[in-house]
Amino acid sequence: MQPVPKETIREIQKDKNHIIQLDGVRFLAVALVLFDHWTVTHIELPVGALGALGVTIFFVLSGFLITRILLSSKDKLSNQPNGGLSKYLKTFYIRRTIRIFPVYYLTLFILALVNEPPVRQKFAWLALYGTNIYIAIYHTWMGTVDHLWSLAVEEQVYLILPLLFFFVPRRYVPLTGLCMIIGSVGLRYVLYHAHMPWFTGYVSTPTCLDAFGLGTLMAYGWLYQRDLFVRVFKSSIWVWFFLLAFILLGILNNWIALDSPRGYHNIVSDVWERLAASVFGFFLIGRAVLGFGGVMKWILENPVSQYLGRISYGLYLYHNFVFNVYHTQQTHFTVRAWRRISDVVPFLNSSYFFQFSFYLSLTILVATVSWFLIEKPINSLKDRYSY
Repeated sequence: MQPVPKETIREIQKDKNHIIQLDGVRFLAVALVLFDHWTVTHIELPVGALGALGVTIFFVLSGFLITRILLSSKDKLSNQPNGGLSKYLKTFYIRRTIRIFPVYYLTLFILALVNEPPVRQKFAWLALYGTNIYIAIYHTWMGTVDHLWSLAVEEQVYLILPLLFFFVPRRYVPLTGLCMIIGSVGLRYVLYHAHMPWFTGYVSTPTCLDAFGLGTLMAYGWLYQRDLFVRVFKSSIWVWFFLLAFILLGILNNWIALDSPRGYHNIVSDVWERLAASVFGFFLIGRAVLGFGGVMKWILENPVSQYLGRISYGLYLYHNFVFNVYHTQQTHFTVRAWRRISDVVPFLNSSYFFQFSFYLSLTILVATVSWFLIEKPINSLKDRYSY
């Protein structure tokens, strides 16, 4: 019998670690962000910001995937000198660099070359993944690069978690996750009562850690308490229960906003909304790891969801530069292009659906080109750096 080629073994191992419905979850998360950023002035819903929900789901998912990678790597390398710290860190950061940096920095350089104002003016902050720090310090948003705050949070978490989980004994990982949750919610509470601008508590990395902490608990259960993991996530009822809880919290927030001196950004929005979104994401992702059945299985596993989930990084990265209702000017090239098209076919102005579809098509096109020409070829290099 001929030995199995090493390339085939790597492909089998990669598929074994890939959880198919999580690509569908990525699609749902990025869809919420795009829907929020492109329709908020056209559709009013009695819930909290859908974009914030999408970003929070991404944070919980990152917490699960990154913690799973780190703990598994630590276990594999534990018999090496110094517990394999050098290879543990080197492999993690090389693989993260390959996946995240090339398309991010290419985007920044192109936008700087075409003189996109916030990119040209704040290039150092963007290049150092300090977007969220800039927003928190100067109490201002950054126009077309607003959305990069969440990528900054992710990168800052990547600086903390590898060392944290390498030196924290395995039995204390759940306690660490709980501390992240409690500390994050507590800090948002303190910032709220200190009358800090709401977005300081929204974009700062420490105030986002409840989402990552829940992802950490999920990863620990999946690796070391599989029976408990299955018992917690085997029923879909908790997904719908906490989705309903999030919706009701959004309705409560809007009701409080009518009499609150802080309006929409009251204690419900600033302190509890992210926790509610994180818990919903926790049960959504955990159930997807085991595998939804029925309609949700089709939603998460159909080819469109799978493909858009696969290119979700590009969709998120580029969508603000295609269009955003908060800051895109009427002179922006996509807005001007839409006006020319709708002038030729006036019927397209009968519903915002057509304009939304135009921006979506452009974003998918750009993300597709990015995926096949840049991201996918570069991502293949990760196979050279296995744990």
